[in-house]
Amino acid sequence: MSSESIVTALFLISAVIAAGVLISAIFPAIYRTADTFGSVSHESDVQMRTDIKIVNYYADSSNAKIWLKNIGTYRMGTAEIDDSDIFFGQSGNFGRLPIYGHYDTNELGNGFWDQGETLTITIQKTDITAICPECWPSAENNDAYFAIVLPTGVRRSVEFTADV
Repeated sequence: MSSESIVTALFLISAVIAAGVLISAIFPAIYRTADTFGSVSHESDVQMRTDIKIVNYYADSSNAKIWLKNIGTYRMGTAEIDDSDIFFGQSGNFGRLPIYGHYDTNELGNGFWDQGETLTITIQKTDITAICPECWPSAENNDAYFAIVLPTGVRRSVEFTADV
């Protein structure tokens, strides 16, 4: 009788230890999976709510101005805007610039590019020709190209005739 009690107690202790090992192995995996789904869901939400539109553009022999409107519901902070890339030059021959320094942060009164606000991008000829000397639209080829790519992957572009 006492040997049955000892065996039962050993089985019970083994079962408790096995359950503890199983829980400690499975719980972190479940937690990581839930965390991954949460971050993927957040990134998808941000990308779906981010949208911009190129509303106007102009380029001459020395500078270019492009006006962008935030038509999405996502408000973008200056740090996110600064992570964006802009491309400008002739169609098929353009250079890439970081957006930092090419927009006026005073247009973003509260430090965010809110829905409905317009942002002006100003590109000087010297900015582009420093990285791509033949890229600026010329009298021989006045087709201009502008594109912006946000950190979320949203991309907008336009081709237009420069007044050079």
